[in-house]
Amino acid sequence: MPTALTLSTRALLLDMDGTLVNSDAVVERCWRRWAAGHGLDGDAAMRVVHGRQGHLSMAILLPDRPMELNIEENRRMLAEETADTDGVVAIPGAPAFLAALAGLPHALVTSADDALARTRMGAAGLPLPPVMITAESVGASKPDPEGFLKGAAALGFAPADCLAFEDSEAGIAAARAAGMPVVGVGPRAAAHLPTVHVDTLEQVRVTAGPDGALAVRIG
Repeated sequence: MPTALTLSTRALLLDMDGTLVNSDAVVERCWRRWAAGHGLDGDAAMRVVHGRQGHLSMAILLPDRPMELNIEENRRMLAEETADTDGVVAIPGAPAFLAALAGLPHALVTSADDALARTRMGAAGLPLPPVMITAESVGASKPDPEGFLKGAAALGFAPADCLAFEDSEAGIAAARAAGMPVVGVGPRAAAHLPTVHVDTLEQVRVTAGPDGALAVRIG
């Protein structure tokens, strides 16, 4: 558990998979099946796929394949992932964390498309944030900062006035490139130098001050 500290911010930008929703079981099933179908090592594939849009993961794993084939195959992958909700649950602490954010400026910034994001948040029993930046919203996937920059702009804040929550290497890199501090959530995040790390969202408390500033207590 981290030493207790409090971060001051104006808005929160939240990744979904691995940060709010534990979808690892689905991701493992779909991507290991895909890797096996292409003669790739499943463990190697799993080290790549978290946090990125699927077609970019495919491009990394199959660097000589035309991108249009990755984009087409990713459409089928998204359909498979959206249809499979077995084992999709909330990250510990996520329900209370999101409940505390009701009425406060926050946005979802996910590499999932809109349908997958809505399906997984619903399967985990979590409310949708008022602003959603999904795969359809951006031209570049994490680790590009576009999604976080668009999330900040949609909420009306400068990137430096936002705090990101992420679990993956690509996501943490994207938040840092956007110029915002980042809370790393869960075991994947610890190795990728977030501003601060927590094991679960149970270690996070958010309160709003009279001036609209958000106090995010860690620990």
